[in-house]
Amino acid sequence: MILALFIGGLLVLFAIGIPAAFALGLSSLIVTVVERGIGGVPYTILAQRMVYAVNSFPLLAIPFFILAGKIMNTGGITDRIYDFAHRLTGHLRGGLGQVNIAASIIFSGMSGSAVADAVGVGQVEIRAMRKANYPDDFSIGVTAASATVGPVIPPSIPLIIYAVVGNVSATALLIAGILPGLLMGALMMALVYWQAIRRNLPTHPWEGFAALVRSFFRALPPLITPAIIILGMMSGAFTPTEAAAIAAVYATVIAMLVYREISFTQLVQVLRETMRETAVILLILAAAGLYGWLLVFTQIPQQLIALVNDFDLSPGMLLLAINLFLLVVGLFMETNAAITIFTPMLLPMAVAAGVDPVHFGIMMVLNLMIGMLTPPVGMLLFAVAKVANVSMNRALVAVAPYYIPLLISLLLVTYFPQISLILPQLLLR
Repeated sequence: MILALFIGGLLVLFAIGIPAAFALGLSSLIVTVVERGIGGVPYTILAQRMVYAVNSFPLLAIPFFILAGKIMNTGGITDRIYDFAHRLTGHLRGGLGQVNIAASIIFSGMSGSAVADAVGVGQVEIRAMRKANYPDDFSIGVTAASATVGPVIPPSIPLIIYAVVGNVSATALLIAGILPGLLMGALMMALVYWQAIRRNLPTHPWEGFAALVRSFFRALPPLITPAIIILGMMSGAFTPTEAAAIAAVYATVIAMLVYREISFTQLVQVLRETMRETAVILLILAAAGLYGWLLVFTQIPQQLIALVNDFDLSPGMLLLAINLFLLVVGLFMETNAAITIFTPMLLPMAVAAGVDPVHFGIMMVLNLMIGMLTPPVGMLLFAVAKVANVSMNRALVAVAPYYIPLLISLLLVTYFPQISLILPQLLLR
């Protein structure tokens, strides 16, 4: 009864268009009233749990990563990244399609946000591909799909949220995302190669090693951002939260003092946008923290574990069932809300089946990135459709072929855990 009320009430509220934070808070209040009665609702405790959910040092990384990504978009850094990616991969079969994916992989090491990638680098990519007469559906599809790499390769806002909710090492999670993110990029590049042959897409001439070196040094300051973040965390010089702050300060210095492409007025506007987006995320996390606490308080995870044990599922079948469930969740729910709601439910089941929580976190985030490409709540579809000025239906048709490499990546990461775990095991001994 309570489980049905937890899930059913939330889905009904989402279905009628209630924003995520309010839907989570209302469904939590309804469950509490059913359990305790109207006069017995412990409002003080509910408020305390919401505050406690966001009273976490690692969550400070979120505004800093958002700020770093926005400054790089505003400061013209994305143009330099795209130019370097063009010199590096533009001569491969598929031309600007390969450049598109390479630029997203590089930018993902700086922003931690798929939407930031789609809006920032995506504008440059789609404009360049239209100028070179690439088919619009090809340009839109590869731009949207390649942006899913952003929250898998560090830095990553969803991985930080999972680390806080699941009480998992944020450093291990961020490092664990490197190989899965590169795998996603490699499989998408293979699809672009096949499409280039089938559709006879242009290949751009190799401009020479000297041009590559010049573009590399032109983009060098932002390119070393991922190295600063990863090496700093690996060496223990700073925590993931401190790494986010360093990335934000570093991006500000590059944009304002090195490239001189962002003014103080623009910086103030970026700070305002960062605060607004951070407030939305923290409100969702506060409500989801209450929701998750009630789940644990009513022993829903224990009931689910007992239910799974009754079915006697093998670890492989359990992971398949969780993946299918999360793919459905991704259709209707925003990524950060989904992580905060379902981690307390699903992580205990996975750990009880012998699944490493770091591996499970990468699997979960990768899965929900596919959800960002699926309607009706596909944030990447909305972002790319807006950037390209096309309808949602057209963007969805353009993205459809890229579900194949993304689903293959998900299956490989799910059933070959060393793809996620080998780097943390080697680097964090």
